[in-house]
Amino acid sequence: MKKLSLYHTPLNGTIEVPGDKSISHRAVMFGSLANGVTQIEHFLPGEDCLSTISCFRKMGIDIVQSHENVSVTGAGWNGIQEPKEVLDVGNSGTTARLLLGILAGLPNHSCLIGDESIGRRPMRRVTEPLREMGAKIDGRQDGQYTPISIRGGGLKGMHYQSPIASAQVKSAILLAGLNGIGETTVTEPHQSRDHTERMLLAFGAVVETNENTVSVKGGQSLTATSIYVPGDISSAAFFLVAGAITPESNITLKNVGINPTRTGVIDVLQQMGASISITNHQEKNFEPFADLHISTSNLKGIEISGSLIPRLIDEIPIIALLATQAEGTTIIKDASELKVKETNRIDTVVNELSKLGASIEATEDGMIIHGGATLSGNTVNSYGDHRIGMMLSIASFITEGIVEVENTEAIAVSYPTFFDDIQSLTKR
Repeated sequence: MKKLSLYHTPLNGTIEVPGDKSISHRAVMFGSLANGVTQIEHFLPGEDCLSTISCFRKMGIDIVQSHENVSVTGAGWNGIQEPKEVLDVGNSGTTARLLLGILAGLPNHSCLIGDESIGRRPMRRVTEPLREMGAKIDGRQDGQYTPISIRGGGLKGMHYQSPIASAQVKSAILLAGLNGIGETTVTEPHQSRDHTERMLLAFGAVVETNENTVSVKGGQSLTATSIYVPGDISSAAFFLVAGAITPESNITLKNVGINPTRTGVIDVLQQMGASISITNHQEKNFEPFADLHISTSNLKGIEISGSLIPRLIDEIPIIALLATQAEGTTIIKDASELKVKETNRIDTVVNELSKLGASIEATEDGMIIHGGATLSGNTVNSYGDHRIGMMLSIASFITEGIVEVENTEAIAVSYPTFFDDIQSLTKR
């Protein structure tokens, strides 16, 4: 449990948030599949990404990690060994779903498990299309939940019309297609984050994109490269919101990824009237990044829905806190995907913010937040969800009285230095 009493403590200064979790996962995975040595800079050494490293080591890949620097000696598709042990993905849904796509293309037998949270998260959205391509998959409730057993190889390309916009589903199918026969195409209702497509290009693959459709041809090999991982905008979002809602605050976040499929939180801040600016634009490995500046702002409620949702799905918990301090009402809809995250984030956000005095209600696919709320201290719980834990911690900046956050250890999944950065920005 963490006891926080930060009411109206200004945040001022400059920090660099940890490396992007999605990009860190993929850098290790693609480096393992490539021929040669891949060097990764500004890797996120959080628990989720360490689970990815652990799984590939069990498949014979030589990976040397020194905090934020990682060296991966790739073995090519044919060099991935059949694991002698069960592959434990921990709390990482990205590891689970992308790894299933990779394993589907390999003529090996593997068994994949995770923690209690992973055991509740739906996997059939990945296992069903992989079965259609030819993989042999079994698991709890017919492959809906872990543990999952998979024997791959001999895959045939397909055109998959995904019912949801999910980068994990899209990536799993494309990775399977890379080691299959023929062409594999995925079409989504809205474009999801495109880190896989961009990084495959960096590793020398041919990827064709057309609006919400992505295609790869089978039989492609990857070539090792150097990867710089920009700061994770999902992590930066917590301090962007803290800077906007806390009096007398002025924060700079350096080298934050601004991939257009991820910048929905910036769009929301701008639409709500936040004082935010973007400078020092750069790009490496097809991924853009920049410095973000935020200061205390007068905010107004808006509606958040439609194609914007996939671009900020992980930021909705902290956006809900932001909305409690805006003038008017904020409506979030089309976000039913929140129900199958580490927790049911619709219910968890509503329940925990209500404990602090927020005027917020759940809907079938989102929530309604009435702004101008005065928040008060209370005991709240992350329920093992890293983004809920960070959101409730940031709430302490506008909550009169002590906020006691239970299960803050979950924050280490994506932001091991979170409380260090709070301390850095609140030094008098």
